[in-house]
Amino acid sequence: MPAAKKPRKSVKAVPAEPESQVAAAPSPDGASPRGSNKRILLVDDDQEIVESMRTVLETRGYQILVARDGNQGLVMAESEEPDLVVLDMMMPKRSGFLVLEKLRRSRPDPMRVIMITANEGSRHKAYAEMLGVDDYIRKPFAMDRLLESVDRLLS
Repeated sequence: MPAAKKPRKSVKAVPAEPESQVAAAPSPDGASPRGSNKRILLVDDDQEIVESMRTVLETRGYQILVARDGNQGLVMAESEEPDLVVLDMMMPKRSGFLVLEKLRRSRPDPMRVIMITANEGSRHKAYAEMLGVDDYIRKPFAMDRLLESVDRLLS
């Protein structure tokens, strides 16, 4: 039986920046940026969504790390110890659920996690909440919704 295709996400593309860049953007008034020294790991295989989130979060002063699949996300979460992980549910190699389960089992202090998904099923949300996800956002979403959650969890 062929695998179900992921629904197309409606996100406006933005220019890509090098993935190795993790410097916080300076604030316009010269003060320390809001997210100064806070690191966020984005784990998603959709480049358009990653670049949109990266651009918005970097303008708030957050340092951004990117992983393109579940295995890479898990390795980076464990080695880089970000302050927050924004985790897609449906990804190649390891689903967001499997990443979340592993993070919850392997860490004494839970890492903050926002799960994003195009899946509309309430069972998936209930399972994510049972695993201890800090927020659950359905795609497509307004970037203001993501920013509100990130700011709340990292304040």
